[in-house]
Order: sequence, then structure tokens, then C-alpha cells
Amino acid sequence: MERVQFIHHRGAEILFLDFSRCSIEEASVLIEAAAAVIQSRPLQSLLTLTDVTDIRFDPQLSQRMKEFTAHNRPYVRAAAVLGVTGLKKILFEAVMIFSGRKLHTFATSEEAKSWLAEQ
Repeated sequence: MERVQFIHHRGAEILFLDFSRCSIEEASVLIEAAAAVIQSRPLQSLLTLTDVTDIRFDPQLSQRMKEFTAHNRPYVRAAAVLGVTGLKKILFEAVMIFSGRKLHTFATSEEAKSWLAEQ
């Protein structure tokens, strides 16, 4: 399965960003790939679903995620995130503050996709 791909749910096109179980190096490469796709789309057109389940973070990757999320703001109409547990909740809050974005967390992919389809 591709880590950056468009999926469809209830007639909605959703950009799925799969950071789950990524190493720091893999996540850095994925950020670049995702940014290229996101920048190619019209402003305020994207619905995104990002899975950060079991991703590893260091201070540099945390900063890159903040910058990535802030940079994507003009392109994203609504964003859902999976896998925000434990210490990732602190990073998640920092990303939202830094980026000025409201990201919604969900426990399951189905819940997230259904919410996105309604946006």
C-alpha cells in the first residue's frame, strides 16, 4: 500500500498520509512526497487523513511536522488524524498551535473517513 495515496469514501476523495510505524528517516521522505502532492492541488480542496500510529519522533522530525502542517494549511479543507496517543498528544497540540490549524483526532479509520466525507 502506498503511503501517500488518494482513497474514496462515501463519494469523497481523501488524501491518505500513512506515517504509521515510520522511522524518523522514512517519515522525512514521506513529508517530501506528501508535500509535492498537496501543493499540486487547488487551495482549500483537500480532505486529509493522516495516520501517525507508532511513528518515532525526534526534535528535528517534530519541527518538520509542524512546518509541514503549517505549509499545508491553504490546501486542506478538513483534516483527520489517527494514532494520537500517549506523548504524541503533546506534539499534536504543539503542531496545531504552530500551524494555526484545527486537526480532528479519531480512534478508527472508519470514523475518520466518515467525518471527512461529511465536510
